[in-house]
Formats: sequence, C-alpha cells, structure tokens
Amino acid sequence: MQSINELIGKVERYANTIVQREFISKKNTVAYVFLDGKPRVLKWFAPAFKENMLKEYQVLKKGSSAVNMPHPYDIDEKNNVLIMGYIVGENLCDLINDKDVSFGEKQRLIMLLARWFAGFHSFFRSEKGFLIHGDPVLRNFLFSDRVWGVDFEESRVGKPVEDVAGMCASVLSTNPMFTVDKFLLCKTFIQYYKELVDWEVEDVSQEVSYKLLEKTRWRPEQEAVLKKYAKSITEQGLPFDSL
Repeated sequence: MQSINELIGKVERYANTIVQREFISKKNTVAYVFLDGKPRVLKWFAPAFKENMLKEYQVLKKGSSAVNMPHPYDIDEKNNVLIMGYIVGENLCDLINDKDVSFGEKQRLIMLLARWFAGFHSFFRSEKGFLIHGDPVLRNFLFSDRVWGVDFEESRVGKPVEDVAGMCASVLSTNPMFTVDKFLLCKTFIQYYKELVDWEVEDVSQEVSYKLLEKTRWRPEQEAVLKKYAKSITEQGLPFDSL
C-alpha cells in the first residue's frame, strides 16, 4: 500500500496538503487531510481500481444530498484520486463493540443503522432494481448525531437482503463474536429494517450464513468458528426465537 505522502510529493496539485491521519484500507490509500486549508478526505485508488473510483463518485454525486454520505468535491481521474468531505464522528464498529457502551445505546445505534439502509435502498431504487452498498461492514459507518455511510466502491445492483445479511454477519463476527447481545442486535436490526420498507426481505438466515463463509477467505485464523456458526445458522436459522 502506498503512503499518501507519495501522492503529495509527486503531484503539484496536492503540494499544499497537510496530512492529519491515514486510514486502514485493504485496496486504496485513504487519508484525512487539509487541502488548501480545508478539511478533506483523499481516497487514492490503485490503477487497477479506477472503475471503482468512478462508480463511487457517481454514487456520492447522486446520493449525498439525500442520504448521509460524504460530499464528493472533485474527482482527479489523471491521478486516480477522489476528494470528499470529512465526516467528524466515531466508527460504529468501535461503539458497537465497546463494553462501556450500554446495550440500550447499542440498540439505538443499530436502529439508526437500519434506518440508514432503508433510506439508501429507497433512494437508489429504480426500474433496474436496487443499488446496494456492497460492502456492509460496521467499519464503513460513522456516528455523530446520526449514522453516516462511507466507502461505496463496491456498490452494485443487487438485493437489499445482501446488505442486511452482510451487516448482521459483520455485527456477529467482530469481537466479541457471536454473543447473545450480538444476536439480539441483529434481531433488532432486521425487524426494524423490515418495518421501514415496503418490499419483502426473505432468506435472511441463509444470506447471513453465506456472508460468514465469505469472511473465511480473509480471516483464516477464525475459519473454524465462522464455519461453525454458518453451519448452525444454515441448519437452524438465526436463533431469535430463543433469545
């Protein structure tokens, strides 16, 4: 992964950039900076992911006025850089997994997250179907006074249940993993999302199982536990009736 300082050092446009923080990203280089004195996020895409940059820009350009997501200020196609607004907030993954945050507060946050997804899917619904986030993990969401979504490079036409199940898999598989509270949060998330939308949300358990199995590719050290719960959910469904 390249450092943002490499971009700043070789491209005159970014000579006035002051880096505040670099963020962890699997594919690209992402940093919170001051660009010409203004707070911005620079997302520097590797050449192989230029199409992802164009896709993310179009999603942000269309949706940022209606859905809580970063405003896209500019796209630098020559250097594969997306310039976005900076959102001040706490990462939702940290809040949901913080033992000092009450369960009631976590339920409130998960309901706000369900409302975000319902709003996103409703706004991007068209005759072609639904646009989905595509990478629905807790780390792609921030909380200030509301929930904000980030990272839309994997957005595509799909079924809303893919996002719903993907988020449940993220909640369940972040530490502490597969606790009773985590299953309860998923129950709240699914039920509230269903209340907010006017379309069917089916086969959630099977989708959650599939999303858990997907994670084994990136987390071999947790393969056994992920497969164990994926198998259980496939055979018995999410254990909501017993909670």
